[in-house]
Amino acid sequence: MPSLPRLLRRLAAFALTLAAAAAFAAAPITGVVTNKTTGKPSAGDEVTLLRLAQGMQESTHTKTDSRGRFTLEVPEEGMHVIRVTHDKTTYFHAMQPGSNTADIDVYDSAPAVDGVTNAVLEYHLEAANSELHVVEILQVLNHSTPARTQFGPDGFQFYLPPDAVITRTGAITDQGMPIQTPAVPVGDPGHYKFLFPIRPGETQFGIIFTLPYSGSLKITPKIVAPVTTFAVLVPKSMKIKPGPSSPLQLSPPDPANTSADTYVAQNVSPSQPLEFTVSGLGQLPRDADQGSQQPSGDGTTVAATDNKMPGKGLDNPLDPNGDRDVWGKYKWWILFGLAALLVVAAAFLVRKPATPVVATAPPVPLEPATRSSLLLASLKEEMFALETDRLQNRISEPDYAAQKAALALILRRALERSQPAPPAASSSTLA
Repeated sequence: MPSLPRLLRRLAAFALTLAAAAAFAAAPITGVVTNKTTGKPSAGDEVTLLRLAQGMQESTHTKTDSRGRFTLEVPEEGMHVIRVTHDKTTYFHAMQPGSNTADIDVYDSAPAVDGVTNAVLEYHLEAANSELHVVEILQVLNHSTPARTQFGPDGFQFYLPPDAVITRTGAITDQGMPIQTPAVPVGDPGHYKFLFPIRPGETQFGIIFTLPYSGSLKITPKIVAPVTTFAVLVPKSMKIKPGPSSPLQLSPPDPANTSADTYVAQNVSPSQPLEFTVSGLGQLPRDADQGSQQPSGDGTTVAATDNKMPGKGLDNPLDPNGDRDVWGKYKWWILFGLAALLVVAAAFLVRKPATPVVATAPPVPLEPATRSSLLLASLKEEMFALETDRLQNRISEPDYAAQKAALALILRRALERSQPAPPAASSSTLA
């Protein structure tokens, strides 16, 4: 039997070990996952804790119980993200420092969901030198009942002119900020798809592309599904001539927008011809040029292609609900440059070349909390896209690990900045 002093030393060492473990360990994270499709707790979902300090490395795992509850052990202090996998779709929740609870909503998913409609398809056209610059915006509404996410291997499909050169693509939900998501070729010329979930609510896709241009060009848009509103916006210096069977019509002049013309067709089916000929040169107006104090459509310029994003949105009658502030529905393009900068930062961190992005106008000031929430929403979408690429075997394991580490670093910094600054020390304290 060990002597009393030796026993006391062992007990003291054991106590120190427990204290050290307690110092590095953090309180468990508890939460509830709710299936918003059924309105019930989501049982059996895989819940994973990702540690940001280690490049989004998986830390601990668990599954939700019959009441949707979960408990994740946190081996050490730091910043973490929770990943929930439900119905082959991943959802992310960034944990704020000091928080130990997380309630996460998920949806059942299916490759095709009733209630998903293509509400708006817009072309914003500009022309300079020998190129026609096009920003195509697609607004998709998911009013499924019960609410479900549309997500499957066929993705969201669309067509571009066969000779289109894509310079940037993006997607956003009504709860987030735009992220870049790749346009995946389907097979036949000009046919692409986005492997991006159409969640309940509104999803917007944006495609920026160029076409060879000699002062006049015939364009024949092709749609996959019916579209409530199809519109083409051009500067006054350019002209649109609809084809003989095209339903496109010039909208009445808008006193608030005297520098652009809008051509609109309502309730268009895939069988209807939408061809038109565009001619002339010009640039769409920017709200910043007009001194507007309202949230504007100031976009970004891609230095490599000098591609300028149209800056003024479409007024009535483009909004199916009759709302004249239609650009408010598309103002996420203001933030598209921020998403591009995020991708450029990630590319820099993994030592890959990136296309430089230059802002064409000063950004709209945002409160720190707003900036953090937008960035966190964007990063969650980026992580979903990265996980989707991995599941679809469209990214190598080394690239997956490098990009995940880059996102982890940016997310960790965003979480740090989201914390309130400590109060300034008083003069007596400084003394």
